[in-house]
Amino acid sequence: MLARIITAAAGTLLLNLIPLGGIPRLALFGAVYLLIGYDILWSAILGIWNRQFLDENFLMAIATVGAFALAIYSGSGDYNEAVAVMLFYQTGELFQSIAVGKSRKNIADLMDIRPDYANIEQDGTIVQVDPSEIEIGSTIIVQPGEKIPLDGKIIDGRSTLDTSALTGESIPRSVSVGDTAISGCINREGVLKIVTEREFGESTVSKILELVENASSRKSKSEKFISKFARVYTPAVCAAALALAILPPLFLGEWSLWLYRALTFLVISCPCALVVSIPLSFFAGIGCAGREGILVKGSNYLEALAEVKTVALDKTGTLTRGVFEVSDIIENTIPKEKLIELAAHAESASSHPIAQSLLSAYGKNPDRSRVSNVREEAGMGIVCEIDGVPVSVGNRKLIKNAPEYSGASTAVYVSVDGNFSGIILISDTVKENSRKAIENMRTLGVTRCVMLTGDSEEIARSVADELGLAEYRASLLPADKLEAVEDMLSEREKVAFVGDGINDAPVLARADIGIAMGAMGSDAAIEAADVVLMKDDPLDIAKAIKISRKTLAIVKQNIIFSLAVKFGCLALVAMGLADMWLGIFADVGVMVIAVLNAIRAMKI
Repeated sequence: MLARIITAAAGTLLLNLIPLGGIPRLALFGAVYLLIGYDILWSAILGIWNRQFLDENFLMAIATVGAFALAIYSGSGDYNEAVAVMLFYQTGELFQSIAVGKSRKNIADLMDIRPDYANIEQDGTIVQVDPSEIEIGSTIIVQPGEKIPLDGKIIDGRSTLDTSALTGESIPRSVSVGDTAISGCINREGVLKIVTEREFGESTVSKILELVENASSRKSKSEKFISKFARVYTPAVCAAALALAILPPLFLGEWSLWLYRALTFLVISCPCALVVSIPLSFFAGIGCAGREGILVKGSNYLEALAEVKTVALDKTGTLTRGVFEVSDIIENTIPKEKLIELAAHAESASSHPIAQSLLSAYGKNPDRSRVSNVREEAGMGIVCEIDGVPVSVGNRKLIKNAPEYSGASTAVYVSVDGNFSGIILISDTVKENSRKAIENMRTLGVTRCVMLTGDSEEIARSVADELGLAEYRASLLPADKLEAVEDMLSEREKVAFVGDGINDAPVLARADIGIAMGAMGSDAAIEAADVVLMKDDPLDIAKAIKISRKTLAIVKQNIIFSLAVKFGCLALVAMGLADMWLGIFADVGVMVIAVLNAIRAMKI
């Protein structure tokens, strides 16, 4: 498109410098016109053929063809108007296409939670088969590091499951015989035998994929203003031009005069200022957001974001860091530094997130030569000897004589030489700017902020209190989050959802505006979202809303100003008080002013 615009502009300039007349001039200007406007003309023809022609393509076609007819009728040979009008329009379309960008890829193709195979035992060997071939009641084997392919019940083995892809919950879940295993989770440790309870098409992982696809197809999208405007404006100006060409001469005569005015009316009716300034305003707003690390995938999303009144936020990775840290030590009978040192040494060989947080709190490389007789108690913790002294580090099941902790943090119990020695609390810490972000959103007019999380009620309440959030919902699976957002959408207010995990993809796609935390977020969340915050800073949520609202204000200013001048010029032409060049000059002047106003959006 850019090459066509540059070539057509250069061709028009060249033809004005070359002294040509008659048929050669008409033919060359016609060639330049077809180069820049053939797609618009073809769309208008298809619209007429399908009886759906009252759009901007029809208006552009009839206005520019009318300009050619006017030049031929008057014998002036001045075909600049037709080419110039089409150039302005195609320039606006180019801005729009740049702002919107390429179509997003299919979300489901990018999701990596679908298992590729299921293990079954045949004649003493493990065989990999397609999960869709497994029947209900079959026994499957899931080895460490593999995804659970089907929902079922564990009949043998103990392990911890990484459920973050489904629930967003950062704490691995301990499971053993009798517990339910959900497809899409990753088995972190031991070998599990599972009796399937659902077919693959009905499993949790398949349901998530289905939710994404269905949510995408029901996505609420705001239409382009110019298309809405053209539905009314195009038939109105066409009818007015036709009436101007026929009705006055029936009473006053002078058919040629009124035909000239009608054709001039059609040429001036082209809304160049709107066509260029509206997409340019959005483009400038999107560019401004981009410089702030906020990726907006299209002008329609920027427009919808400006109207958001309800913001639903995921917890882990969005409002919190999604990283475990030692937050406190309680009930300790030995110095805190010593307690951390022993716990870090005991967990020095583990890759578990809790172990990594203990090592981080210790701040040194543990001397593993001090550690001996290490034994892992599945689902409970580590038993070992450090400098020859028995040390146990794990949950309360491992250390029976420890007092029970019932707070919102994850408790790591430590026993030294058989004696309870202390509790180390591990927490997913709130991001530094989360509370400020919520305050800023409220200042901008967001009336409702809701936290949605897969974490427990205790953890959710603790985080909500810390952030000053009055409303939250806990222990949610992806379908529950989607249902919660559906409830908000039913209240007929624009709803934005902010999340970062694969489990958030269906909700990101369903909300009026999906906002993904980009730097740490999953590919599925980023592809499903309409806005991506590349810095993972919650403050950018409010910043994006502010940019969108100021951009939309500039768009409204341009609409009001452009239409006021446009209708004024049309009235003057109809009364014979303005000719075509005066009208075009006024129209181009309005366009320049509107474009300069649009560029202000780059400096929000």
